[in-house]
Amino acid sequence: MRVYPTFFRLAFSWMDAERAHKIGFQAIRLANRCGAGRVLQRFTAPAASLRTEAFGLTFPSPFGLAAGFDKEGHGIEALTELGFGHVEVGTITGQAQPGNPAPRLFRLIEDRAVINRMGFNNDGAAAVAPRLRAARAALQRRYPGVRPVIGVNIGKSKVVELDDAVADYLISARSLAPAADYLVVNVSSPNTPGLRLLQDVGTLRPLLEAVGKEADAAAGRHVPLLVKIAPDLSDEDIDDVARLALEMKLDGIIATNTTITRDGLVSAPGQVAACGAGGLSGAPLKQRSLEVLSRLKVATAGAITLVSVGGVETAQDVQQRLDAGATLVQGYTAFLYEGPFWAARINRLLAKHPSRR
Repeated sequence: MRVYPTFFRLAFSWMDAERAHKIGFQAIRLANRCGAGRVLQRFTAPAASLRTEAFGLTFPSPFGLAAGFDKEGHGIEALTELGFGHVEVGTITGQAQPGNPAPRLFRLIEDRAVINRMGFNNDGAAAVAPRLRAARAALQRRYPGVRPVIGVNIGKSKVVELDDAVADYLISARSLAPAADYLVVNVSSPNTPGLRLLQDVGTLRPLLEAVGKEADAAAGRHVPLLVKIAPDLSDEDIDDVARLALEMKLDGIIATNTTITRDGLVSAPGQVAACGAGGLSGAPLKQRSLEVLSRLKVATAGAITLVSVGGVETAQDVQQRLDAGATLVQGYTAFLYEGPFWAARINRLLAKHPSRR
């Protein structure tokens, strides 16, 4: 019998979503500081059979935590103790910014979904960089063999005009790449005005070229570079991004970010309308995310690492994405509904799959 769904209903379902997130995250970090996480590792550590190779790195599990949960690198160690094979921090911007006015995070419980218009609230690259360095060093000490991987997701500062976007991304790349295992250029959030315009390949190419060079120079090594795209791209635009990634020899594509559509929801229309603008994530995104993954697999012919995210809830979902062409899979929204042992449960069931025996 699972306890967390009842706990969520009684403790969190009635509470402002952002406040509930902060309380839950603080509890996870507190458990880490008290040493509880290290005890739990005996039960949450991924089986050795789940180790996965991607862009020159070894991941303890193919399943990781998507960007958005730990926006500023405060809880990397604590989150890895729950069984995530990697934690993607961010989105981080060149300048510190408060994000959009609250309320800005809403649950659609009947749909197992979330709508957010957070707006890249974070302390800025300069402030986050020392946290990443400390977390990376701590993980290296704690896991002398294969350690959880740290991804860093970077975006554009809201106050920066699109014409100056490249320079802004370079600030983040310069500060954060030395402590990142891989770097993600986020051009697909719907919550920063104009950001999705950067997905056009004519604009995207110089951005990725500049970030890649800056990251490698700052780190003194090759930092795997990925781009994260929206589910709302047309199929033709998806193919264009795939061709660009192949031409540039990018290390990977993450598909997909949140969607601005509201199709197929079972929540009352008035409830959905009251949430307002923002990106929808969770179960309703499952089918489109899988469609984008399948199209990317064909377009890239297996020549580039694909990371699938969007509507992932169960071990079956993760395995389906792996079978459809993903090397790595990420989740986030279901974490809010499934609780702290979600990743460990997925890892345990993945390890029982016939392909792992």
